[in-house]
Amino acid sequence: MAVLINFKICDNDKACDGMRKCPNKVFSWNEEKESLEINNDLCINCGICVNSCMVSAIKTAKTEEEFNIIKKEIEDDPRTINDLFIDRYGAVPIDDAMIGNEEELDDKMKSKRSLILELYNEDSIHCLLKSIPIKEILQEFDIDARYRKIELVTDKLLGKYNIRELPALVFIKDKEVIGVIDGYYTDEECRNLFKKIHEIKENIDIKV
Repeated sequence: MAVLINFKICDNDKACDGMRKCPNKVFSWNEEKESLEINNDLCINCGICVNSCMVSAIKTAKTEEEFNIIKKEIEDDPRTINDLFIDRYGAVPIDDAMIGNEEELDDKMKSKRSLILELYNEDSIHCLLKSIPIKEILQEFDIDARYRKIELVTDKLLGKYNIRELPALVFIKDKEVIGVIDGYYTDEECRNLFKKIHEIKENIDIKV
């Protein structure tokens, strides 16, 4: 049994959740190299590290064949660490300029500029590498809109916008809510999300 780390997408942080939660201390931090290290002799293949990694950079293999397959997948992976630092729907906010709070919503609603609110809480956060980049959502909405991530500390806005599941997108134009899309969408499901965005645009006679 063996553990592999895809360092192309791993932030190589000594606060790694996989290392912190591993019951057998398979992971360690090398201060001199400033890098995570693995002792596969201690691995029991429990899968805790895999489930704990927010970017799916940790994999485990039970056989040599699995190990070679995963190793090749990592070698062929075209992504880089820069892919971690893109704001995405349903993921941890990166750009502080996008972060707002519930208290300032009333003021933002008074703006003439269109607004897209992403409402989330800690439990709704997903893997950032599997979610949809915010810039793609803005491109699909196709009008000059500001995007804000709002972490909910109360349920007040859920009832106000009839939201059943977080994260959620609330589209605002001319100070009015013109559409709501709730639930998480992976990068593979982007077409479904974009279809709903286009339906909102059609309902308000915005040309696609």
